[in-house]
Amino acid sequence: MKDRVFYFGQDRLSIADAIALIDGSLKGELSKQARKKILKSFNVVKNIAASDKAVYGVNTGFGVLCRTVIEPSKRQKLQYNLLKSHSFGVGSLVDKRIAKLMLILKVHSLSMGYSGVSLETIERIIWHINNDCIPIVPMKGSVGASGDLVPLAHLFLPLIGLGFVEFNGKKMEADKALKQAGLKPLILHPKEGLALINGTQFISSWAVWGLYRFKNLLEHADITAAITIEALKGSIRPFDERLHKLRPFKGNLYVAKKIYSLLEDSEIVRSHINCNKVQDPYSLRCVPQVHGACWDAFLHLKEKLLIEINSVTDNPVVFDEETVLSGGNFHGEPVGMAIDYASLAAVELGNIIDRRCNLLLAGDDELPKMLLEEVGINSGFMISEYVTAALASENKTMAFPATADTIPTSLGQEDHVSMASIAAVKFNRILDNLTDIVAIEFLLAFQGFGFRRPLVSTEPIEKVIAIISDVVEFAREDRIFSYDVEKLRKLIESSRIVKSIEGYYPNQLSQTFQL
Repeated sequence: MKDRVFYFGQDRLSIADAIALIDGSLKGELSKQARKKILKSFNVVKNIAASDKAVYGVNTGFGVLCRTVIEPSKRQKLQYNLLKSHSFGVGSLVDKRIAKLMLILKVHSLSMGYSGVSLETIERIIWHINNDCIPIVPMKGSVGASGDLVPLAHLFLPLIGLGFVEFNGKKMEADKALKQAGLKPLILHPKEGLALINGTQFISSWAVWGLYRFKNLLEHADITAAITIEALKGSIRPFDERLHKLRPFKGNLYVAKKIYSLLEDSEIVRSHINCNKVQDPYSLRCVPQVHGACWDAFLHLKEKLLIEINSVTDNPVVFDEETVLSGGNFHGEPVGMAIDYASLAAVELGNIIDRRCNLLLAGDDELPKMLLEEVGINSGFMISEYVTAALASENKTMAFPATADTIPTSLGQEDHVSMASIAAVKFNRILDNLTDIVAIEFLLAFQGFGFRRPLVSTEPIEKVIAIISDVVEFAREDRIFSYDVEKLRKLIESSRIVKSIEGYYPNQLSQTFQL
């Protein structure tokens, strides 16, 4: 079977396709149709550049300097100077996967044929993607409007032989990497520098990567909740579909159906069906409402990102020689607000997991306090509560929406900016902490589940328990539990657990939540 190819500028890019392009399991190419559109747009800009018509970024300065007309002999240097002067980034370096995704998203946008960039330039960016020659990009400097100017300037310095790349496993100067590959730096044409750095690809790349991670964590959080319910002998009645059809939020229905499917045939559930408990605490009983709301936030961000990564976000936009429109498609607000919403959901998911961890530690008539039979000499899992509290609290400090802030730039010409770039990076920092919180619930739920033996749960839950058993052991005395958390973190990031049981809860809604 022939490998599937993604055609930049023509095919509709999904989140799953974007991730596949990063890891190389999907290859990107230009179709004949895209090539024609690119050439047509490029020729329009070339003709404008040869005329006396003033067009922003083609024969004028940038930002507050937009009224400064550049004489013809200096217009090529204008584009070079733009890349150099705007490479003003600071801070730690962007993850290589994010930098590669920035290249992918930029190529897709430019290939739609509204940016006036040459075919040669677009093909060179595709060469960087396919040959894993990835630019080194500093993290900080974008305000999420006027495009992600600073990180994108660093991203495209290597096209003109400047800056640094990671190539063949080594960090090196871009010109040396090009020489190794038998390539020369490009000559930039009118508007190309501006088209390269004007756009939302820094914001979108971090958001796409975050959405991918968030889905994985949501899936694992639903599973850990199910194991915790088993460990605490919680009721599955709050997950009855009839209840949720009376308040049919998509996320609620999805989570309730999933957890009910995972637990309904469990021996553990049957063992306490006639117990004298009336209602479980909210962190068990309201999992569909809280996890479901987080899934709905995921859906909202997914919807916005699918529009964004299939859009033209630079400025000005080239339609024809008579119509070159200056606008604000580079402004990050539409996705920035959705990212902030998803960040809030990630924070809240950590909050409810922290409370379930507390329930597991508190003990009951069958579960021992701190989840060890002999405490006193052993502290058991006591300190896990401190760690989840610290992580959840740190996440709360990052819950303030970045898009609620703005500081005017370019001496007031750009007087409202989105700060969506900050929102996107912050979202991933929250997810870093959330991953550890989910890992800790897995550890505690697994330990609590062990006290329910010899009863068995359902086939999918027992599969999950077996996978966790491959990584950590049931604890009978104190040990260095941080090692267990690290192992479980890696297990979560591998998605092995989710993949092992994804066929056990068929649901008409599940397709809605796919990437």
